[in-house]
Amino acid sequence: MATLFYDNDIDDSFLIDKTIAVLGYGSQGHAHALNLKDSGYKVIVGLYEGSKSKHKAENEGLEVFSNSEAAKRADLISFCLPDTVQSKVFNEDINPNLRSGQILLFAHGFTIFYNQIKPPNNVDVVMIAPKAPGHRVRAVYERGLGVPCLVAVDKDFSGEAKKIALAYGKGVGGGRAGILETTFKEETETDLFGEQAVLCGGVTELIKAGYEVLIEAGYEPESAYFEVLHELKLIVDLIYQGGLGYMRYSVSETAEYGDYTRGPKVIDEKVKDNMRNILKQIQSGEFAREWIAENDEGLHRFKRLRKENEEHPVEKVGKELRDMMPWLESTT
Repeated sequence: MATLFYDNDIDDSFLIDKTIAVLGYGSQGHAHALNLKDSGYKVIVGLYEGSKSKHKAENEGLEVFSNSEAAKRADLISFCLPDTVQSKVFNEDINPNLRSGQILLFAHGFTIFYNQIKPPNNVDVVMIAPKAPGHRVRAVYERGLGVPCLVAVDKDFSGEAKKIALAYGKGVGGGRAGILETTFKEETETDLFGEQAVLCGGVTELIKAGYEVLIEAGYEPESAYFEVLHELKLIVDLIYQGGLGYMRYSVSETAEYGDYTRGPKVIDEKVKDNMRNILKQIQSGEFAREWIAENDEGLHRFKRLRKENEEHPVEKVGKELRDMMPWLESTT
């Protein structure tokens, strides 16, 4: 059984008198910085020169410095930047200003596990990975709750690296929900697999395929949209609240029977074989090399795929329908 840590298990004194520099003020960065500040920690923000986020962070009561100056001032440096820019920021702004005993913290293990960043041996390297988008991390914290986090240690120069990481996790609200101990390898590989095979890639392709099948059979686009996309949130909310069993308890027996008998015909052993191949590409580093090369070459394929998917018919009819449902804004 994996180890879980809660607020009562965590000593925040390991960080309470230290300066934390949060690099980036996007989805995760703003949530980490504000939650840590509200938890009583000393927080500064590091941004690239000319960042549009500077005024936003300052208006929310945070001191903002360049990435290099933030690194000089900080005891702990938190990387809340996109994976694709982390190595550049580290090499140009952070590494030249590192001193022995500092702590490098990551919200995702990609750049460390795939050796895009190679820290010196005289610093701690740890991870606190919230299992939610940043806006959710912030919103839940403001309600007095938290989202689960993962904690991992790659380098323990101080001998206290895990305790320091847990104190950070408590600061962002993770100790309210539970902080699960893992490794950089496990977090990186399972996170990429979940995104590609189920949460993003799997779900979006299932939606598009279902929509296309209904349209090909002559059904109206609006009906197809409601059945394969709009109602998905209702099902996911039930699963989120009580697992697959609670969802099945909540739907009709007709839907439950169709789930048991037809679901395995859609997601069959061939699909699982495809998932196994995706996992192998992650484990071998093939996906990481492909993604790194894509960035190095200017993201041409990525931009083409983004445009193609933005133009899918389910997106067009969905926008038209959502424009008639203003209440959706209050439920996101």
